[in-house]
Amino acid sequence: MTTETGERAFTSKGEHHRDHPDVTGGWLRPAVFGITDGLVSNTALIAGVAGGGVAAHAVLLTGLAGLAAGAFSMATGEYTSVASQSEMVRAEIEIEKAEIARVPEAEQAELAAIYRSRGVDAELAAAVAKQLSADPEQAWRMHVREELGVDPDDLASPWVAALSSFVAFALGAVVPLLPYLLGGTALLLPVVLGGLALFAAGALVSRFTNRGWWYAGARQLLLGGAAAGLTYAVGRAVGAGV
Repeated sequence: MTTETGERAFTSKGEHHRDHPDVTGGWLRPAVFGITDGLVSNTALIAGVAGGGVAAHAVLLTGLAGLAAGAFSMATGEYTSVASQSEMVRAEIEIEKAEIARVPEAEQAELAAIYRSRGVDAELAAAVAKQLSADPEQAWRMHVREELGVDPDDLASPWVAALSSFVAFALGAVVPLLPYLLGGTALLLPVVLGGLALFAAGALVSRFTNRGWWYAGARQLLLGGAAAGLTYAVGRAVGAGV
């Protein structure tokens, strides 16, 4: 069937068009990494300090310090990384613009060669490259997409990446701290809460991948649990010796 505008509307009996999630906006990777890192690092940190036999208020202070330090560190790292990558891409864009202005025929031939290498007929590749090269603004965008593999009109924002990372890390890191913030003193409940949150975070990530929610959740729980267990063992060993 077709819509009023003539566009094809697909049903379950025919072809199916699925909207894809935004995977280039700069928020998903730092957010997923941030919340997971916050959960793993602070659960492990709390387990290690508690394993050393210190008082509950010292565990709470350590966990809060770990939350703040980790969140700021993640945000700073993400901002620097994404900003540097964007600056590098923009520098390459300027090089492409200069080359197109200096040797337009060579750049047009280069674009045609790219299309030929992807299986396009030589005559058609030349015609497409010529048509695209007629507009310098379109030409450099095509060169950047084809040669660098990035969309120059959809570069990730360093501020979005930094804020996503900061908030996600803080949310993850506060989970194992909740029992201590509410007056608890035992390690069991923070570890259980951290484990449940790790499983939930892994299962949530599966919505953006082709992995089953149970597999993604179990994998995250296993890795985070191993980190917490090893850190607890280190805390016990060091605490017993001091």
